[in-house]
Amino acid sequence: MSRIAKSPIELPSGVEVKLDGQNMNVKGSKGSFDYTIHTSVQVAQEENTLTFAAKSDKDRSAWAMAGTMRALTANMVTGVTQGFEKKLQLVGVGYRAKAQGKSINLTLGFSHPLVHELPEGITAETPSQTEIIIRGIDKQKVGQTAAEIRAYRPPEPYKGKGVKYADEHIVRKEAKKK
Repeated sequence: MSRIAKSPIELPSGVEVKLDGQNMNVKGSKGSFDYTIHTSVQVAQEENTLTFAAKSDKDRSAWAMAGTMRALTANMVTGVTQGFEKKLQLVGVGYRAKAQGKSINLTLGFSHPLVHELPEGITAETPSQTEIIIRGIDKQKVGQTAAEIRAYRPPEPYKGKGVKYADEHIVRKEAKKK
């Protein structure tokens, strides 16, 4: 049985949750989410708490799915109240980034500049030329966008050049000796 599914979600003030069968709508100050709950999970709302349970107590996979649905819903509630953000750093001579509207212009040592288009609901800002901050209400989209930008030039282990997460530690290798 999932321990995560058993802990209820306390809804902060300003967050509305509407349940219509298996469809859930979460609304907050930053935006709203529509999500379909898995068929093996049942959700109950009592005032400002949401509780999750498996429809069948004997099915282990139903309890696992209940824990997953609870975690996804908790992320939705956090997203519509506070939002999520990922910070990236560009390490290398001449590596620069500039946010322009719904895209980010990247100069990463290639013969041409890269333009990364941001998905709907994601914003990016560049406080300096070597920092990128990606924000949004959907945790999955924020993480995926950061991973796509990092994939253009992942950090290499010898000099540490590339695009890395702000809290990432690059394990360095020693250069070959003669």
